[in-house]
Amino acid sequence: MSQELDNPLFARFFHRFCGRDRGDGERGLRRELLAGAHGRVIEVGAGNGINFEHYPSSVSELVAVEPEPYLRAQAEKAARRAPVQTRVTAGTAATLELETDSADVLVVCGVLCSVPDQAAALGEFRRVLRPGGELRFYEHVRSRRAGFARWQRLVDGLWSRMMGGCHTDRETLAAIIEAGFAIDRCRGFGFPARAICYPVAPRILGVARANIESVTM
Repeated sequence: MSQELDNPLFARFFHRFCGRDRGDGERGLRRELLAGAHGRVIEVGAGNGINFEHYPSSVSELVAVEPEPYLRAQAEKAARRAPVQTRVTAGTAATLELETDSADVLVVCGVLCSVPDQAAALGEFRRVLRPGGELRFYEHVRSRRAGFARWQRLVDGLWSRMMGGCHTDRETLAAIIEAGFAIDRCRGFGFPARAICYPVAPRILGVARANIESVTM
């Protein structure tokens, strides 16, 4: 299976407009996502490396996985400025060429909205995480407000075609739990706070742990 996903037009759009801090509290959210990360960390779907500057010194090694060639090249540039040892590699969420039980922390940020199969990706995350290892996630999700969720479903097809396969209405927290992770903490919020009709405004940010009993069964 290919470890690359070539989407040059979207990749350049992402790098120019999405893969940079635009204010409104984004830096704070990324720091919250990564605070306390430690040991060997895998970031899946690292994009252009926007998160790299926020990794704390407690991280001994960061392996950044990105399937899109243009974004991976941008991530390699960002890795040279990263405050922690960083290696950028090709790979997809469901086919990580990494050893089983080899990571202390796995990070996803705006990734589970666009993977073809959430269950397959999350199963692969559990495989590479050591038992009890952390899954750190910052994702947009289906709204708990019925009216807004209907709006998300209405625009999902067009949004997905325009935004590189990103889906607006996935129930990602439920998928994480169903994959055998135990939620340590998670908070839901709207971002940006002033957004009214933005279909990806409902967000979750939190930490889950690979369920030791599920992993060893």
